Amino acid sequence: MAGLYYEELEIGATVETAGRTVTESDIVTFAGLSGDYNPLHTDAVYAAETPFGARVAHGMLGLSIATGLSYRLGFLEGTVEAFVGLEWKFRAPIFIGDTIHARITIKEKREMPGYAGGLVTLEVVLLNQEGKRVQKGRWTVLVRARPSADEEA
Repeated sequence: MAGLYYEELEIGATVETAGRTVTESDIVTFAGLSGDYNPLHTDAVYAAETPFGARVAHGMLGLSIATGLSYRLGFLEGTVEAFVGLEWKFRAPIFIGDTIHARITIKEKREMPGYAGGLVTLEVVLLNQEGKRVQKGRWTVLVRARPSADEEA
């Protein structure tokens, strides 16, 4: 699926990504990349004594995986100019071995004066293998309009 232009995105349209299993390697790599070595993520003995009972993925790792899964659908590829904002809630832990996927719904569109395209707000829900919402929020992206016939020539 090629990237969709601003005009092609319909309010209310919903898509779901494939699933992706979160691994210990993901958590270790993310800790190294981000510098966040919180023992809740990196120390099994410590994490066993928390209310979660085990190590959990970084919340920002879940968000990062959600963006990657979304991009893999193709509808954002080549037409999204910028990720301009987000509102995000962390609702439940993501454990090593959880398989997560995202459900994305187009909620709002707003043309941008002086720009060929507009802002699109996506409602994103990140679910685990049991269908439980682990994270959710809204992303706002800047999307290009379809080129005019003159621009395509």
